[in-house]
Amino acid sequence: GALMRIERERGVGPIITGFSQGGFKVEADAFRGVYRALLIWPDGSDEWAPPALEALTAEAVSPLLAIDPRPEFLLLGTGATMQRPPPAFVRALEAQGVGVEAMDSRAAARAWDVLRGEGRQVAGALYPL
Repeated sequence: GALMRIERERGVGPIITGFSQGGFKVEADAFRGVYRALLIWPDGSDEWAPPALEALTAEAVSPLLAIDPRPEFLLLGTGATMQRPPPAFVRALEAQGVGVEAMDSRAAARAWDVLRGEGRQVAGALYPL
């Protein structure tokens, strides 16, 4: 509704404010949550139960591919260290017009806040640290 549109114009949405208790701390207005693994998009966030990175498929991030407008790209946090996602996963997302930017999960969390501060239409999938 109109309220959501106003919030989007103000750039309000979930931001990752830190790492604690083995998870990512997310805040959005009155909402606060800690997620061990995280799916995050401009209007929300959710707990994620990801497969092993080498088994990652587009289906595992399907909620992020369903958002409207579709994200320009997916920030993929690969855990404590940067690892390459499976080429088939990258191809599957690119086939839907979504690029994949892989980095370690701390870097991905920082990039999320910067990109959302710029109003970029991105989504994030962050493996546990």
